[in-house]
Amino acid sequence: MIGLTGFGAYIPRLRLQRKVMAEANAWMNPALMGLAKGERAMCNWDEDSLTLAVEAARDCLTGVDRDQVEHVVYASTTMPFEDRQNSGVISLALNLRRNVSAMDVTSSQRAGTTALLSALDYAKSRSNGKACGPVLCTSADNRKTLAASPQEMMFGCAGAAVTVGVENIIAEFKGSYTVTDDFVDHFRGEGKNVDYNWEERWIKEEGYNKIIPAALAGLFEETGISGGDVDHLIVPLVTRKVPETIAKISGVEAEKVRDTLSANVGDTGVAHPLLMLVAALEDAKPGDKIVVCGFGQGCDALLFEATDLLSSLTARDGVSGAVARRMEETNYMKYLTFNGLLDVEKGIRAEKDRRTPLSSLYRHRDMILGMVGGQCRKCGTAQFPKARICVNPNCHEVDSQDDLPFADRSCKIVSWAADRLAYSIDPPAYYGMIEFDEGGRVNTDFTDCIGENVEVGQSIKMMFRVRDVDEERGFKKYFWKATPVT
Repeated sequence: MIGLTGFGAYIPRLRLQRKVMAEANAWMNPALMGLAKGERAMCNWDEDSLTLAVEAARDCLTGVDRDQVEHVVYASTTMPFEDRQNSGVISLALNLRRNVSAMDVTSSQRAGTTALLSALDYAKSRSNGKACGPVLCTSADNRKTLAASPQEMMFGCAGAAVTVGVENIIAEFKGSYTVTDDFVDHFRGEGKNVDYNWEERWIKEEGYNKIIPAALAGLFEETGISGGDVDHLIVPLVTRKVPETIAKISGVEAEKVRDTLSANVGDTGVAHPLLMLVAALEDAKPGDKIVVCGFGQGCDALLFEATDLLSSLTARDGVSGAVARRMEETNYMKYLTFNGLLDVEKGIRAEKDRRTPLSSLYRHRDMILGMVGGQCRKCGTAQFPKARICVNPNCHEVDSQDDLPFADRSCKIVSWAADRLAYSIDPPAYYGMIEFDEGGRVNTDFTDCIGENVEVGQSIKMMFRVRDVDEERGFKKYFWKATPVT
């Protein structure tokens, strides 16, 4: 048996109100008021598709021995690096073993389901009837759009992840069917930051309503089921009534169509099929048949059947927890600034060379990307960063530090400051001293917080975020920041 062994999701805390966006642009495009209901997930300035994927993967790997993960697949069309293995950064951030294999999948909105199929194939080929470690498939997107466009209103950003294996299956993989067709509903050319979109009606009639039903028909024939057997149909398209139309064409009952999460998240691109799959798994009962579609230059259709082990899975945030963790945002200018769509005066304090010494980054990669500190094997004192000499004044043992990951350890605020003099794209800059419950202190930046929700003694958790950006050379620097637990 092969299938899913775990799932996780991450949605940025900020939720931009669509009414605010529509009102700001109604002078140019009054029709946007028709899309003004609800809210969309919006990345903070220090979030991107890679940080979203890491956080979704952390949620997915709850209760999992990360040393057992054999392979990482990362899917996105908005990867921060075009020539650097992004999945390799993810594996370091997750503190996976050094001999893990990794792969990036991109260039189509179907990349999420293609990555999942690749993960299933990898697990199947590695097992050969024997046990193999879990394969991690994580996906995320943070697509830029032009201001006053329908896509700006409809899009959102999120990360989703699943693990695949041959043991402890929560949803058995029953089969798949793929249609590949160079149907261009949109494209993003070389050197472009936003998509060029084609006419919506033509896309629905010639693309969605023909290609997806063809893939579903192939899947039903391949697996021996009919549309009436489907308990959860995932069509990751937020265009109104399209999922219901596809269900009707394919013989699936209308009430079996999953919510597209358009009201409070938006279309999250490559991540959306897996995000909706995670939401379906949260609701599924043993024996439920779940069909996942991924559209983009064709269509992937996959069938899973929930098992009895689904209900015993270790608790995690998932989609429901990520949706509940929200902070309403009504400042449209902040959204434009965070996404580089508006040039603002940053002041002279922002004028510095942000070049990253790549040799130093490599030497300290475990500490920077994985937040690995040390623990003295003589006295047990934990410290970050790791050093040659133990910080315990009663020990001071030399070269006694063993690696100790800190990112997933509980911690609290010891002191904090809100600084309006230091440069921050989202002033004030919050930072302070935090203390880990099992030992170790570090002074670090805070994120996703406002003055009202920061106080000494408050529980916080560490999040993988963008630390700084070298705009001159196009290099992003990542590190860990503290965020209040809500």
